[in-house]
Amino acid sequence: MSELNQIEIERREKLDKLREIGVNPFPYNFAVTDYSTGIKEQFELDKKVAIAGRLMAMRKAGKKAAFANLQDEKGRIQFYINMNNVSETEFTAFNLCDIGDIVGVEGELFETKTGEKSVRVRRFELLTKNVTPLPIVKETVNEDGSVTKHDAFENVEQRYRQRYTDLIVNPEIKDVFIKRTKIVNGIRRHFDNLGCLEVETPILQPIHGGAAARPFETHHNTFDMKMYLRIANELYLKRLIVGGFDGVYEFSKDFRNEGISRFHNPEFTQVELYVAYKDYKWMMNEFETLVRNLAKDVNGTYKTTFNGYEIDFEAPFAQYTMFEAIKEFTGKDVSSMDEEILRGICKELDLHVDKTMGAAKIVDEIFGEFVEPKLIQPTFIIDYPVEMSPLTKVHRDNPKLVERFECIVGGKEISNCYSELNDPIEQRKRLEDQVALRERGDEEGMVVDEDFLYALEVGMPPTAGIGIGIDRLTMLLTGQDSIRDVLFFPLLKPENK
Repeated sequence: MSELNQIEIERREKLDKLREIGVNPFPYNFAVTDYSTGIKEQFELDKKVAIAGRLMAMRKAGKKAAFANLQDEKGRIQFYINMNNVSETEFTAFNLCDIGDIVGVEGELFETKTGEKSVRVRRFELLTKNVTPLPIVKETVNEDGSVTKHDAFENVEQRYRQRYTDLIVNPEIKDVFIKRTKIVNGIRRHFDNLGCLEVETPILQPIHGGAAARPFETHHNTFDMKMYLRIANELYLKRLIVGGFDGVYEFSKDFRNEGISRFHNPEFTQVELYVAYKDYKWMMNEFETLVRNLAKDVNGTYKTTFNGYEIDFEAPFAQYTMFEAIKEFTGKDVSSMDEEILRGICKELDLHVDKTMGAAKIVDEIFGEFVEPKLIQPTFIIDYPVEMSPLTKVHRDNPKLVERFECIVGGKEISNCYSELNDPIEQRKRLEDQVALRERGDEEGMVVDEDFLYALEVGMPPTAGIGIGIDRLTMLLTGQDSIRDVLFFPLLKPENK
């Protein structure tokens, strides 16, 4: 029998012993009055407190007493238990505890001889018995008071699979997810202050649309019809603009049946905002203000470190047209948009493109390979070719371009904005062009959504729309190199046990 199984057997035996002395190892509640960090920050000698959390360290002080470290949601604190201060049953229950058990203690505050703020226990209760051991973590306290971990839960894939264990053993990662919530709340507050309404639109859709992406398919049994998990919520939000709302937004879970990388997860979160009577220039100013404020609110500074670079959100964002950016970083002028010329340029650049790609897709490949990774500081790429943006209004000064911007930071796009196309006749033609690309083999080409086209025929006012990637924005503002580090439960291959 393995050592691990033996430990589990011993802990189950302790369950029986606890029940024999009248202790329920899984009681129903505990009245918490304080948390570890609050106790330390506003320490009052002899103040009575009731705290609960997980045992992370236990040190005997003879046969009648012990010190232990309790970790709650906010941090850690030490408590001291002596058999003279609690009942015999309570002290026996403590002696049957293990690292990883969840306990509650009541008592008063005191300082040890070394000055550590602690709780002297007057009542002890086991709240949950741990029956499988936590990963072993050894800690060294450095001269400056910082803690160095050894043998922590370091297997990255296991940390993602067992995020609950990761949060226990590496509680500092909670800060990333707390900041993520702060980012979402900051965006919501900004949009609310614009007078926009938060709404909900369908996740299950009969027609996938709003982006060029491969969808996940499913089946509705009652209607006996194929359905799709949404790849974007754009077309439904535009329907609401048609219906008379001047500003709507939605935080949405979207799903794209595509590859996985450190910037891509098949299930991801974005927020989309649509505001009537505005254009992409107005949205550009709003977005720059929003991101700058988020950086300051989340980190207390306009600067953040990402992938080894210091990124500054305070300065005005740089700006290139897409063609200017490609020429700047490759020396190639691709503004002619002739497909054969573009394929020749790709050969010169040693960039593989397949036969299913049209001219717009080839330009996008060139940009993604040679330009985007080099845009580290916040940069707006504006004025894309018409063929790349089937839902976007033609540029008012150049009919070959559209009024669109993407904001790229740290080498990756974090937002995408349009002056929205509201001409139903032009929109139908654009979508039909997308269908032609699908027939050519481009699985990401869009389809014709007749109901959406009918909505445009009813009439949509001039509108600006933007999508902001919450996961990537969180990566930037928290300095995380992988999207998996800002998702509690990223998608992983089945474990090969």
